Amino acid sequence: MIVHALIFLAGLAVLLFSARYFTKAAEKLGTHFGLPQFVVGVFIVGIGTSLPELVSAIVSVRNGVSEIVPGNVFGSNISNLLLLTGAVAVINRNDIHLGSKYIYIDLHFLLGGFFMLAIITMDGQVCWHEGLFGVAAFLIFSFYLLKHHDTEQEGELAQRTKLPWIQVGILILGGLGIYLGAEYAVNNLSLLAIDFQLPASVVALTVLSLGTTLPELAVNISAIREGKAEMAIGNVLGSCVFNSMAVPAIAAFFGDITVPQNLLDFSLPVMMGAGLFFYLLTHDKKISPWEGALFLVLYGLFIFKVAVA
Repeated sequence: MIVHALIFLAGLAVLLFSARYFTKAAEKLGTHFGLPQFVVGVFIVGIGTSLPELVSAIVSVRNGVSEIVPGNVFGSNISNLLLLTGAVAVINRNDIHLGSKYIYIDLHFLLGGFFMLAIITMDGQVCWHEGLFGVAAFLIFSFYLLKHHDTEQEGELAQRTKLPWIQVGILILGGLGIYLGAEYAVNNLSLLAIDFQLPASVVALTVLSLGTTLPELAVNISAIREGKAEMAIGNVLGSCVFNSMAVPAIAAFFGDITVPQNLLDFSLPVMMGAGLFFYLLTHDKKISPWEGALFLVLYGLFIFKVAVA
């Protein structure tokens, strides 16, 4: 148990260190290409920090424990929307203003991704045929961001031909560090859960999902310290869209995914409710610290209900 705890702390340290440089490299590359901070958070940072969810999903399917995948996806989305958004708003201490027009499109893709995830999981199984729809939806989301940006910044991009390869290298190394750190942290969190004889559903919905959410938390804290709170919210949205559309879809190509009924009865409705609440709350284009505190309370209630179930 002590060894597992020490390895977890070491993995967490690597994750936090890598996240700092990953965020800086992503921001510089985004600035180079003329991308707004919100798009950097949604597209580059959001996908990069969701790699642990994707890797753990593929490993789970290949190891014959595919029921971990929906628990991890549902739990990660809930953690992103409630825990991370709440933490970002509280730590920032000031209102987070979401003045970018991208928020309306990204919020719609968030609800669309949740709706698609509900459709493909409601029968208790996800196959590769359904995965094709998830991949197609995420490609539409990605192409929208890139094409819409190109339309607005075409003249500026034409003048930028030299790619900053140093930042590309830092981004790749940072992403690798996030992946390795998260992998060791998640694996040893799971082992610690086994040591304490926790139910598998609790591990999937809480320990595992929280562990794979650590990269987003680390990157968001770094962004807040540098005054980039809007990018942190973009990271939350991008991670949720990627988790909902791409993670189960890609994992399904490695084998059918089983969705336990207890996840459909409780965790899926909570995830859908969290998405709708986030959608309604952000329509005034800001998130206050008090609203963030409410998000944290709701996440605590979710964890409590899972623990006592």
